[in-house]
Amino acid sequence: MSRPIKETPILYGKDARRFLARMKEKRTETPEQRAERIADYEMAMRMLENF
Repeated sequence: MSRPIKETPILYGKDARRFLARMKEKRTETPEQRAERIADYEMAMRMLENF
């Protein structure tokens, strides 16, 4: 039997400010990283089609 999932803790103070700051940062990826990510995704989808 599985165990229940714990609730997500609420962040306060410095942790909350740090979390919000990280969420506002724009993540960038190079064209090479994007191509690799898309290739990995397409390979995973092909594997699932044959499953």
